Amino acid sequence: MRVMTKAVFPVAGLGSRFLPATKASPKEMMPIVDKPLIQYAVEEAVAAGLTEMIFITGRHKRAIEDHFDKAYEIESELASRGKKELLDLVQGILPPNVSCIYIRQPEQLGLGHAVLCAKPVINDEPFAVILADDLIDGDPPVVQQMAEVFAREGRSVLGVQEVPRSQTASYGIVRSTRIDDRLESVEGIVEKPRPEAAPSTLAVVGRYVLTPRIFHHLQHGKPGAGGEIQLTDAIASLLGEERILAYRFKGTRYDCGSKLGYLQATVALGRKHPEVGEEFSAWLAAGGG
Repeated sequence: MRVMTKAVFPVAGLGSRFLPATKASPKEMMPIVDKPLIQYAVEEAVAAGLTEMIFITGRHKRAIEDHFDKAYEIESELASRGKKELLDLVQGILPPNVSCIYIRQPEQLGLGHAVLCAKPVINDEPFAVILADDLIDGDPPVVQQMAEVFAREGRSVLGVQEVPRSQTASYGIVRSTRIDDRLESVEGIVEKPRPEAAPSTLAVVGRYVLTPRIFHHLQHGKPGAGGEIQLTDAIASLLGEERILAYRFKGTRYDCGSKLGYLQATVALGRKHPEVGEEFSAWLAAGGG
């Protein structure tokens, strides 16, 4: 199996739960303190040694491309004013060895369809899929943890965590057998089962390391409701050919696709921020104003 170098970021969604904030700006560009969600996701991929970032975009997502592009006007202005620290910050958003590829998803036909759009540039290589909505604060970063599992096992790896049974209808839920404290062997996976029908409460949450064989199952699988191609269904089909692992990652996940999760992430990362964390924590301890 080849060394993994590529990460796929499905970013074509509308972000309707955050309207009107997302009316003219992508939800992935919403900031947590001073960095947009998509930058946290890319930094996680870079920390895992990945060097090719593949963004599956849609209309009105130009701001994501601009964020990772060179900003001549801003950089020139900062340089002329002697703002070296800020200039370094802007120029250091991406390491020089990292490249970005942008692929337009013509229709939003499900997460599986978004991943399938990356096939022409993935070729026959393993790759990561990172959902920026799921901000996971891990040490080491979660994709790095999963890449290490993949390098050792040579199998697709799903990032999972326990969720309340009442919430299983919001996730892909796996049926698995325990290997060790962190690792499970997946026996089955179901997309958004009702609580009473869920095979477990172990949910897949926004992090995947996949073998390229997944594309065969995405291409030949039967579309679900609304004509959407579900990644969960393709993973279930792939199980017929390959062993798949579920990894209980080390870290705290914030569901930034919801207003509550977004606020929780803002507070948690605000407390840890090197510039304002101490003062912000003191403000919160005093009753938050």
